[in-house]
Amino acid sequence: MMSSRSHLGAWTLTFLVVANMIGAGVFTTSGFTLADLGSPWLVVAAWIVGGLIALVGAVSYGRLVQAMPESGGEYLFLSRGLHPVVGFIAGWVSLIAGFTGAIAFAASAFASYALPEQSPSDRLPDIVAILVVVLSGVFHGVRPKIGVTFQNATVIAKLLMIVVFLLFAVARSGGDVWQGASNVDTSAGLRNIAFAFAGSLVWISLSYSGFNAAVYVAGEARDIRNHVPRALVAGTLTVTVIYVLLNAVFVFAPPSQTIAGRADVAAIAAVCLGGDMLATFVRGVIAVALLTSVSSMIMAAPRVYARMADDGLLPAALRFRSDAPRGAIVVQVVLAVIIILVTTLKDLLSYLGLTLSLSAACSVGCLFLPTIRRAPLIHMSSVAPAMYIAGTVLSAVLLTISEPKHLIGVAATFGSGAVVWYAITKGEWFSRPPDV
Repeated sequence: MMSSRSHLGAWTLTFLVVANMIGAGVFTTSGFTLADLGSPWLVVAAWIVGGLIALVGAVSYGRLVQAMPESGGEYLFLSRGLHPVVGFIAGWVSLIAGFTGAIAFAASAFASYALPEQSPSDRLPDIVAILVVVLSGVFHGVRPKIGVTFQNATVIAKLLMIVVFLLFAVARSGGDVWQGASNVDTSAGLRNIAFAFAGSLVWISLSYSGFNAAVYVAGEARDIRNHVPRALVAGTLTVTVIYVLLNAVFVFAPPSQTIAGRADVAAIAAVCLGGDMLATFVRGVIAVALLTSVSSMIMAAPRVYARMADDGLLPAALRFRSDAPRGAIVVQVVLAVIIILVTTLKDLLSYLGLTLSLSAACSVGCLFLPTIRRAPLIHMSSVAPAMYIAGTVLSAVLLTISEPKHLIGVAATFGSGAVVWYAITKGEWFSRPPDV
């Protein structure tokens, strides 16, 4: 008999992936990437490579959820597949970096786009950001069905608005636009470009990081083993195409010198293509994208904490109650509000990208464990997870070689998770992992 919680269909799961992926990163990253790489062509190539890595990651996560068809994400996979302490650290990463920071950043960015004329000292943007977080929590905690309906409707609206923008960009091809194609600077040298490309991939990976969103609510899917893997791949493939097309417009439409190192690359490209009216439209697209991003993370994140509470690693008040983990949603809302009030998060993006990608790579590595894999180690089914791990680790290593400071935040996050685990379990490091 289908569980009363099993109310999420394939479309809702796919929309959740799309909403979780398309946030602030795609509209702000390419200006900084262009400044490092010196070529619009390399920027687009980086988004393509990032999309391929995310796609093989989605395939890998689909196999993980087929082996462990429950909610919980990285916490579940690593706890069941490797060891509870590793799973707890992954859940800790989600709590500290993956969701709380990302929710606060997306909500604050929404407020900045919705209120562009406000001064930095004005508190109104913070109030708007907090309202977005609180209302999303109310929707998903008090009226989960309303939250899902709102989520699906806004994702559809977001996709339609992006398609309209892309069609307008195509219609405006030629003339005095698309000036970036001829601006290529290769003076940095091959070695420096390789390190810059790796750093860009870590940054871009943050924009792609939501490809695994459906696994966090897998236990509420109507058909876990079929709907969740399909939603992961379909959502990731859709977003990859959108990302590549959008960033091609962003870096090729305006002159490179006008967007290099700038965060507002989408607005600059819009002005170049259609003036202030199109820039206003793009600002609306970004606002809707950020709104759905906040909503999707408020929907997904508390499922991880509820799973940890079920296993006795967090207070019982965070467990699932009826149709939603209401206690966990309240905790997530409160944490996000605190972050909104105390930080801008602008300096945390590389840290977030590196931390989350390494946590995901560890999860995908579970597919090579004898307790998880159902085929020989050397098998076609190993290609996708091997590609994801190799791509993620290589870009992370090159980034840390060029900028070792990023390792400090990553080590502090993982280390603090281990300390909290030790305090909770009183040093039970060698307890047997639960059976898969």
